[in-house]
Amino acid sequence: MGITSRMIPTEDASARKREIEEKLKQEQETLSFIRENLEKSDQLTKGMVSILSSFESRLMQLENSIIPVHKQTENLQRLQENVDKTLSCMDHVISYYHVAKDTDRIIREGPTGRLDEYLACIAKIQKAVEYFQDNNPDSPELNTVKARFEKGKELLEAEFRSLLTRYSKPVPPILILDAISVDEELEVQEDVVLEHLPEAVLQDIICIAGWLVEYGRNQDFMNVYFQIRSNQLDRSIKGLKDHFRKNSANSGILYSPAVQTKRKDTPTKKAPKRPGKDDVLDIEIDSYIHCISAFVKLAQSEYALLAEIIPEHHQKKTFDSLIQEALDNLMLEGDNIVSAARRAIMRHDYSAVLTIFPILRHLKMNKSEFDSTLQGTAASTKNKLPTLITSMETIGAKALEEFADSIKNDPDKEYNMPKDGTVHELTSNAILFLQQLLDFHETAGAMLASQETSSSASSYTSEFNKRLLSTYICKVLGNLQLNLLSKSKVYEDSALSAIFLHNNYNYILKSLEKSELIQLVTVTQKKAESSYRELIEQQIQMYQRSWLKVTEHLTDRNMPVFQPGTKLKDKERQVIKDKFKGFNDGLEELCKIQKGWAIPDKEQRDFIRQAQRRVVSDAYRAFLHRCANISFTKNPEKYHKYRPEEVEEMIGRLFDTSA
Repeated sequence: MGITSRMIPTEDASARKREIEEKLKQEQETLSFIRENLEKSDQLTKGMVSILSSFESRLMQLENSIIPVHKQTENLQRLQENVDKTLSCMDHVISYYHVAKDTDRIIREGPTGRLDEYLACIAKIQKAVEYFQDNNPDSPELNTVKARFEKGKELLEAEFRSLLTRYSKPVPPILILDAISVDEELEVQEDVVLEHLPEAVLQDIICIAGWLVEYGRNQDFMNVYFQIRSNQLDRSIKGLKDHFRKNSANSGILYSPAVQTKRKDTPTKKAPKRPGKDDVLDIEIDSYIHCISAFVKLAQSEYALLAEIIPEHHQKKTFDSLIQEALDNLMLEGDNIVSAARRAIMRHDYSAVLTIFPILRHLKMNKSEFDSTLQGTAASTKNKLPTLITSMETIGAKALEEFADSIKNDPDKEYNMPKDGTVHELTSNAILFLQQLLDFHETAGAMLASQETSSSASSYTSEFNKRLLSTYICKVLGNLQLNLLSKSKVYEDSALSAIFLHNNYNYILKSLEKSELIQLVTVTQKKAESSYRELIEQQIQMYQRSWLKVTEHLTDRNMPVFQPGTKLKDKERQVIKDKFKGFNDGLEELCKIQKGWAIPDKEQRDFIRQAQRRVVSDAYRAFLHRCANISFTKNPEKYHKYRPEEVEEMIGRLFDTSA
């Protein structure tokens, strides 16, 4: 037991020793391997160092050999480049001497159809000119290329003119009408584009213009431009005028741009015809109105075109020149209209002034757009339209005033008075004239205001103009009333005079009410309507007095007083006979005379008949009742000729010229 315990540690130590010896052996082998490898590595390193040393030596030898060669090659390359540059420069210089010959054919044939090639050719010539001017200004070649350049520029100018002339055409009338008309049914209006030149042609023209400005140093083409386009603008407007006249004459359909815009003071239909005039002048008026609108639209379109072609700082001046002919023609035509109106006024044909109203209204409505279109033009150009407007306002106001005076001073000619007492021509013409003013009430009011010199007229408000026109209309009506009163005295029969005044006053009142003139009148004359009604009633009463010489025979005056059954004396019987005879004769006479008189207004005619029938019939029935039991004659049917119903029937046929 004790022996075993001592042996165990001894065995462990032996094993441990063996293990250590084994590891030591392995470490020694590893160390030996590392030493061998280190020796091999040292040998390799020594070999590499030897090789690198040899390579460095050889590289130094190569560098010493190559650097001189490289430097020599570099010098040779530089010399080569200099030679190439010299040759290229020589070729370039020599090319300038051949430019004239090389470009001769292209320049002679011109730029038509090959503008880009032609401009490239011109560019070569221009460079040659610059070269000779800088390097050899005395050489004959300079004169040659200069001449060639001028020829090229001349042909470009000719091409500019040719393209403009060939492709500039008047705008078709139908297209202009589409451009200036407004379709009220469309919420969004589509602008009609007026294409004056084909796009390709336009681009060529723009290109040539740009070259002439930048290189040609030439502004003559701008004169060419405005002359050609000016002619086309004028021809477009004249073409529209001719087209409009032909179509209006054939179809009778007239419309104005002013009619198709929802603006104040714009009638919804054509202005009424003036008394005794045909459609010819109306067509001229509408034609002129169309041309005014066309000018504005075409001028705006021309400016848009011009802005693409003409340099900016020359655009306004060129545009000013371009529109002059067309604008002058329009203004001349407007002046002719004013002159015609002036001559008509001298002949006392005041209705002729109505030609001015639709034109003046249209000019004033479009003045702001007109001014905007002419913005930047000369003052003399911008003042043309205002001058025409002033002329029209002046002659119009003069015509209005002279018309009012003519109503007052129209002579009382017996042969000119209506024999049946109906409405006088002076009344119907005056009312028609005023009704036509109603269609242009704002224009007429402004026309009168333009002649005012008082401080109150400085603002020229719409209300002020309205009051002026109201005052004017009341003046005309007042003058008409005075003249009618004077004319009525031409009639020898006071009853016919009353019927005449009644008819005229009634016609005036009804016309005022129907045409809404009454609203204008009451601006300054609040009681105008009631005043006319009073005048009408006065004339009815005046007429009714004519029947007193008939009904006076039916009164109790001189009527004998008697008792029933008492025999009348001869004198008393004669009084009754005379009363019957006086009534019968008077009734027959008045019915015969007054049947030929006229009361055109049926309502008034029936009213007057009914009133007179009632008065006479009541008096006659009362008279017959008083005479019913009186024996004043052996032949009562000789005196009692008419029954009351027959009397009523006779009076019921008064004022019936057809009976």
